[in-house]
Amino acid sequence: MMKRKHLSSIANDVVRRCALELKTSVDKLAGEFERAWNPGMSGTYSKKFVEFCGSKAMNHMCENIQERINDGSFSRLTFDIMLSWEKPGSEDDESHSEAVGKGSEDQRIHATLSPEQDDVSLFYSDIMPLLADHEPSVGEDAFVFLGSLIPLPGDIINGRFTFETLTAPTGHRLYFPAYDMFLKEIDKCMRHLQKQAIPKGVELADDEFILHVEGTMASQRVVRHIKETSWPGKLTLTNYALYFEAAGIINYEDALKIDLSKDTESSVKPVSTGPWGAPLFDKAIIYETPELEEGIVIEFPEIISSTRRDHWLVLVEGKKEIMLMHRFLRKFKFEAPLLAWEIHSRTILAIIRLHAAREMLRISPPDPAKFLIFSLFEEVPKGDFVLEELAESLKVISTKNPCTASSILRNMNLAQLNIRLSEGAKVKIQEKDSVIDREDVHSSLESAVNQSREEARAIDRAKATTVKLEEEGISESVTVLMELLRPLRDILSRFQKMLYWERPYHTIVVLTMTILKDVLNIFN
Repeated sequence: MMKRKHLSSIANDVVRRCALELKTSVDKLAGEFERAWNPGMSGTYSKKFVEFCGSKAMNHMCENIQERINDGSFSRLTFDIMLSWEKPGSEDDESHSEAVGKGSEDQRIHATLSPEQDDVSLFYSDIMPLLADHEPSVGEDAFVFLGSLIPLPGDIINGRFTFETLTAPTGHRLYFPAYDMFLKEIDKCMRHLQKQAIPKGVELADDEFILHVEGTMASQRVVRHIKETSWPGKLTLTNYALYFEAAGIINYEDALKIDLSKDTESSVKPVSTGPWGAPLFDKAIIYETPELEEGIVIEFPEIISSTRRDHWLVLVEGKKEIMLMHRFLRKFKFEAPLLAWEIHSRTILAIIRLHAAREMLRISPPDPAKFLIFSLFEEVPKGDFVLEELAESLKVISTKNPCTASSILRNMNLAQLNIRLSEGAKVKIQEKDSVIDREDVHSSLESAVNQSREEARAIDRAKATTVKLEEEGISESVTVLMELLRPLRDILSRFQKMLYWERPYHTIVVLTMTILKDVLNIFN
């Protein structure tokens, strides 16, 4: 237990607060940890001890997570856990003030010189000067670590992509005000979804939940086009289907259901609409399936952009999130209801995080795929390999862990159901409460995600280089063309000077020659 003396000041503070959260002593936590600690394991004693205490504290906080988010204790403790995970050892205290000073200067430069500054949220631009000088911040690895403990602020599978997008305006460092706001927006989104009415004439399945509703406000109208006829209404997305309710004189009519869970050759793609069916405005989507003679056209009218249309496309497009989730379930044969519901829950939380990020970054909406799971790994290289690793990791369940995605939804009152394993389903279950035990489960998944991300970055760099070369090639071609046209420009310049008598001698000579030519033509 003497090794605890080597903890940094922030790590010591976090360990003490975790002990208070668990109503135990630091010595008891250290004793429990050291019984499982193996010096040959990856990571230092200090970092592993912080991970162990953080995991224990998270399991306790998740039992009453909604209240803890509202009173701010969840965001404060989890942020400090990330800070202590980054700097767990006493040697980190010595370099901390130096690093903070350098980091503050770097952030100040980024804040003043970034070309993206005019496009980011007002929230970020307002607090940036304060953050750069005073607030501590956490990096990407710490954010992903927290996602491995609790998939609420981020999921381990796409946490790096989410972090990169969230922190783009702040130099890829996460500050507490932004983190706290993100968690509160997540909670606000969940509360908003709980208030949404079930589509008329529809009975939702036990594990079907509303994820997005559009068309309830005049400024966010939704219109369905049937040939030359247009019907305003409300559009509702669940984790199984898309529902459109046409607006009647008093109430909505019974909803039209578009099933997104079936294994059919259906697709959703962008389409243009306009008055009397004329394709003028690129603000609509069309759902097509062999079961329907004509596609279902739904428009999202906007004044200057197609942001809402694009957002819906990502959520429901045939090669996107909801359909891909059900395709994933079928491919890897998740027959046990508990396993299938965990996958649904992680998808639901991903969509909720996307809604929260859009609220934070209204001026510059984030790329939706960076917050989703299946849409993201449909696009990036070796995404299929990552999803295979995800399937393997999901098949190892901790039945006592209250921080699974399904438990979080239940504890935040979004899911009022108790799914049990079916008697005939064969599933491997391991009781794994310790972060030490879970390390093997996550290591292969993290390795696959990192490899995929690095290859995606390499492809992006290659594309950027290609674009730059193309631009340079165009500029060089223009330069060559201008050089070839220089003699013509010189002739035009001289001719202009002769017309304006800027060179009288040349003008007189030209006039004389012209007159002589005309005289000779007369005599001939």
